[in-house]
Amino acid sequence: MTQARPRKTVFGLLPWPERQAITEALRTETVGGLVLFVAAVIALVWANSPWSGAYESLRDFHFGIPALGLDLSVGHWTADGLLAVFFLVAGIELKRELVVGELRTPATAALPVIAALCGMAVPAALYTLTATVGGGSPDGWAVPMATDIAFALAVLAVISTHLPSALRAFLLTLAVVDDLGAILIIAVFFTGDLDFWALGGAFAGLVLFYALQQFRVRGWWWYVPLGIAVWALMYNSGVHATVAGVAMGLILRTTRDSGEAQSPGARVAHLVHPFSAGVAVPLFALFAAGVGVSGGALAKVFTDPEPLAVFAGLVAGKILGVFLGTYAAVRLTRARLNPDLEWADVFGLAVLAGIGFTVALLLGELSFTDPAQIEHVKAAVLLGSVTAAALAAVLLRRRNQVYKRLWEEEERDEDADGIPDIYQTGGAHQGGPR
Repeated sequence: MTQARPRKTVFGLLPWPERQAITEALRTETVGGLVLFVAAVIALVWANSPWSGAYESLRDFHFGIPALGLDLSVGHWTADGLLAVFFLVAGIELKRELVVGELRTPATAALPVIAALCGMAVPAALYTLTATVGGGSPDGWAVPMATDIAFALAVLAVISTHLPSALRAFLLTLAVVDDLGAILIIAVFFTGDLDFWALGGAFAGLVLFYALQQFRVRGWWWYVPLGIAVWALMYNSGVHATVAGVAMGLILRTTRDSGEAQSPGARVAHLVHPFSAGVAVPLFALFAAGVGVSGGALAKVFTDPEPLAVFAGLVAGKILGVFLGTYAAVRLTRARLNPDLEWADVFGLAVLAGIGFTVALLLGELSFTDPAQIEHVKAAVLLGSVTAAALAAVLLRRRNQVYKRLWEEEERDEDADGIPDIYQTGGAHQGGPR
């Protein structure tokens, strides 16, 4: 008689190499998230102060090289230029997940991918339904689709919850898939009139970038000028310039050759990730989050169909999509939830995924042309993200004693050898070392 295969445990103990990579990424994102939070607060205070005129003048100040089609405002430089660095890091992280991480096999990829897809589809559908019923425009359907991992981790840091590493890793992987979905949406649905010469030049640059990687060419003096050229050509092609960032991130090699201490992808991520999280994204937030938050402006969030649809998509659609997608994936794969956790913990994580700040603000700018409407949609993104953060804080703090016990088990290292004891002795409910 054939013995039944053991059921896979979800949200159990991560493999040690994966745990190390995830911990480093989350540490940088958490610090960056706190800086992002400060930048957003400064933007809101500045834009609603007597010096709001100075804020707008600085945001709209143009500089660049007009002959190369790069005469942009400060706001556009941060959205099209600095966010390309953010998407470069996202591309590297996605490549790492696909090659050596949770997305490398269908069995491990099923849970975060299904959850992420549902977490994108349900908010988009709810936005479309809400906006259509209210007689508004369906153009903003993409705005509530993305999770802001940095802001979510900043919330976890502020409320001092000891969320187990498996749940944090799931949130990070979910956000990585979200970012891929966002960049595909930007590339397909928010492309202007195409300049095929510039697009061809950008593609040729990416081919050269790939060839340099394949021939193991090293040296920043090759890649930095080439990367800037690819970005400029992509911008002039009519395709959003951030696509260049994620494309180069996906091309970078994430496996080590013999004798290499780090892969090129890991090396670039280690150097660029702090700049992305601590400078690029906060500067974007500084010039994107400065919206009016007077009583009248906030009232528009609940009276105008488009901002109301964005708010509903983030607070209700994202939460339902991620939770139901996770539940369906576990049931479809006949897995079992970690016995130390409850579905309420997964629901709390889904609420945290409703924080959609950076990419949601970018998509809001791309989806609408009326400046007043963009301001109202941005206000809805801010209010929806704050609401999701407050709900997540209440739900996750309620179980913090459980999380603290699991975290202490994961971190205990009595022999001080740098490897937690649970990886050497195994854990009854953590799945043991894999």
